[in-house]
Amino acid sequence: MNTRQALSKDQIDRQSFKAQYTPWDQPISEIQTEQVERRQAQANWQQQAGTIMEAPHLLLDGQWQMAEEGDEQQRLQQVWDDAYVVNVPGSIHQALVDNGVLGDPSFGENADAAKDYSHRTWWHKVDFELDQLEQWQQARLVFEGVSPACDVWLNGQALGYHNGAFGGPEHEVGQLLQASNTLIVRVHPAPLGNEWNIWHSTVVFNCNYGWHYVNLPAVGIWQSVKLEAVNRMEIRHPFVAALSLEQALAGQVDVSFTLTGQVQPGDVVHGVIRPEQGDGQAVLFTWEPQAGEWSSDDEPVHLQLNIPQPQLWWPLDMGEQPLYRIRLAYQYGEREQAATDVNGDVVETTFGIRHIGMLPSPQGTQEELYDWTFAVNGVPVFAKGTGWCTLDALMDFGREHYEHFLQLAADQHVNMMRAWGGGMPETDDFYDLCDRLGIMILQEWPTCWGSHANQPYDALEETVQRNTLRLRNHPSLVMWGGGNETSSELDHESMNMMGRYSVELDGTRPFHRTDPLGGSTHDHIVWNGWTPAYSFDYYAGLDDMLLSEFGLASAPVLESVLRYMPEEERHQWPPEPGRSFYHHLPAFNTRDEMRILSEFAGSFVPCESLEQFVTGTQLAQVVSLRHKMERARCHWPLQTGVVTYKLNDVYPGVSWATIDWYGVPKMSHYFTADSYAPLAVVVLFEKLNSPDVDQALPVYLLDERRQLDLHQEDWTAGVRVYDAQLQLLQSEAWQAGSSPSDTLHSTAQHSNDSSLDTTNQPAVLAAQQVRKLGEISLTSAPLEDAPLLIVSELVQAGEVLYRTFYWLNFDARPGVLLNLPSTTLSLDWEDGTAITVDAVSLSFSALGGHQPVDSTNQAADPINQANRSDQAVGASRYKHQVKVTNTGEFPAVAVELYNDIRSSSQGNAQSNEAASSILLAEDNFFWLDRGESRIIHVASPQSLSVRAWNVK
Repeated sequence: MNTRQALSKDQIDRQSFKAQYTPWDQPISEIQTEQVERRQAQANWQQQAGTIMEAPHLLLDGQWQMAEEGDEQQRLQQVWDDAYVVNVPGSIHQALVDNGVLGDPSFGENADAAKDYSHRTWWHKVDFELDQLEQWQQARLVFEGVSPACDVWLNGQALGYHNGAFGGPEHEVGQLLQASNTLIVRVHPAPLGNEWNIWHSTVVFNCNYGWHYVNLPAVGIWQSVKLEAVNRMEIRHPFVAALSLEQALAGQVDVSFTLTGQVQPGDVVHGVIRPEQGDGQAVLFTWEPQAGEWSSDDEPVHLQLNIPQPQLWWPLDMGEQPLYRIRLAYQYGEREQAATDVNGDVVETTFGIRHIGMLPSPQGTQEELYDWTFAVNGVPVFAKGTGWCTLDALMDFGREHYEHFLQLAADQHVNMMRAWGGGMPETDDFYDLCDRLGIMILQEWPTCWGSHANQPYDALEETVQRNTLRLRNHPSLVMWGGGNETSSELDHESMNMMGRYSVELDGTRPFHRTDPLGGSTHDHIVWNGWTPAYSFDYYAGLDDMLLSEFGLASAPVLESVLRYMPEEERHQWPPEPGRSFYHHLPAFNTRDEMRILSEFAGSFVPCESLEQFVTGTQLAQVVSLRHKMERARCHWPLQTGVVTYKLNDVYPGVSWATIDWYGVPKMSHYFTADSYAPLAVVVLFEKLNSPDVDQALPVYLLDERRQLDLHQEDWTAGVRVYDAQLQLLQSEAWQAGSSPSDTLHSTAQHSNDSSLDTTNQPAVLAAQQVRKLGEISLTSAPLEDAPLLIVSELVQAGEVLYRTFYWLNFDARPGVLLNLPSTTLSLDWEDGTAITVDAVSLSFSALGGHQPVDSTNQAADPINQANRSDQAVGASRYKHQVKVTNTGEFPAVAVELYNDIRSSSQGNAQSNEAASSILLAEDNFFWLDRGESRIIHVASPQSLSVRAWNVK
């Protein structure tokens, strides 16, 4: 009898990495703790550690000189009379644009000209002064990011060569520093060759090397440069984590950090942990290292303490995202009798109290499958995901840029993003915002298609080491990944190195060798010659356990397309091959994208103009995405999540993103918000273009927060079917307690698979959150009756909590969706009307989000604790309200608020000012019944107009 317990691929992989230790193997040192109110913590801290004087730091960001080419003698010994004044951090391309050398690389075909500059050598120089030179006798020079490689000189002394964009080099420079200093950096050119794999010679974000959406390798000092004085003792790399579910629920955290230097008698470490917000409890503590026990450099320390009344971190739509801040101060026992006032070191970081677990599929643990069900604080989570792309080919990574895109992701109800291997280990700002928004991140290392086996081992290893230490405190980071779509070399030493460091430097998160693997899948059939009609039905019927990359490209909104098109090309249709429009296609039309996209667009509208191409491709993208997303949610836990490709772009153009490079939402953004809404009524389809086929369509109620009382009769879920004349053909409605009640109160009807174990926690939770209401039957109809429009909604106490609509049989007679019976709309707004966060939060009810939930007795029940209402995300953007009213005789289909660039530019649709405006609305492309009004909140009412598919 075989009694061996089955191991998952996670467990088998972890054993194969042969990690030698974890950050938590050091014995726990005893500490003294004191609980105080958060508001008292600062005063207590000042008493204990407020007199500590730290070693000085100097940030070298700002204006530098930059010069092209030249040999070492010229650049190190002669005056630079050919230099540009540039900003560091930044890219060489943006510097050249700022200095009038280059045109905007995002416009027209300018990237072709800009690319040549990527393959040149660029020298950078800055002069800086130091006061009190005695404080800098020991110091390190730190570069946080230079792409792709560099050499460094300080005061004429060569410091060395460094390869890899994601941190480093670091140099000990104390003996070289003077009162007046000159730092020179030679930034190497991007490697030149076959763009498909030439980037294998280094470690960079690679989606701008010609295989994706732009051929413009990034070059420059793109992150900060700083000088740090180093004194007797340093605290480095603090790490705080709850190591088990029980510890997280109890507020018990382990603290790890490294001491660098020599401990002396009487030295003490002071610490404080406090909530960032609110009136929660803080913890003060002290620890006294013993000189005999802590006598070597880089000595690990392991502490453990309890945080009273712990506030747990939850993903978006499950609860709040409270953060804690830890501050550690090393204080010397005796004041140093030297020419310096430095007497210690202070570090701080944020963290969240949460536990990430991975549960097996309902079929049980299997050696070839990863455990793909995420459990946060013990609560299983369906992964409502999307892909995250590097934000900008020119390396513009400002925090406000991240904030814009990530808040839009939260508006989509995305609770997970795959920061994929075509990109980079993301920035501190990215992770801080994801922490605060509740967006979980699968962070892949910058490798693709087996490149890890060719990339320089030392550069990749440094990338993994540095960035694991930098990112591991973020609660939003839930998984490490070895790279994108690696089908070979999965047991290569570089892959095992990445896995080993996930244990040795972290140990609290899973590591997957690649994606897809072990149960996750990617699907790109749309680029392989399948017809649109087949592809739409194919995506609607996919039943992968975790489809983690799929989708369809679409054009940005017309206003965005005009921003990158030259004047002389804007009115040409079809566009001229090889010119600007083709330059901004996926892979530059090398894979016949224009033909494919035109076929998909032609399923909806005659593709006879740029405007029709935009509309058609955006409709096709919606259909390709939404049906699979909703099917996966309704089949949870057999399907554990779904991850679309993708949210954003590295460069402007036609792409798979739901938000274009300029930050403008596409139509798919709003329907993604519908499909991912925590409270929703969805209809599943097998056939989208079969008017001659009878169909029975399942209808599901999705209630992630369990905010509906199923025994109360004040809510109604309904489905309405309209014909091509917008006449109501049929309707079905379900109420709490109404027949058939067994479908409302039984275990979720996910499938006929008998392997579904209802004693399994995901299955039990899914049964409470996913309920099949029933079916609606569609009978076959003549071709001339196409299309069908189906509205699903949820109404409670007279308020529409959720509504979306679907369209069927649109390909039977292309263009029928835009030739429905006409209605009329009115738009009223009051300029400058500010509304409160609460008002915005309530307005989100139409998307099923941000409803108040009873949060009593949370500590006793982690599932109930997960249901706490999260804060309104991004509410401050929507400061104006407009009222849209359907004043006609028919329903208004796909009501859209938009910026009227023609009226705002007095008939000139090509006005750069008008085209650059971004409309941000809490909802768009919605259904309005005859005589119905709706309040929509927008960021700005400037040039605002309204239209619909049947309102011209």
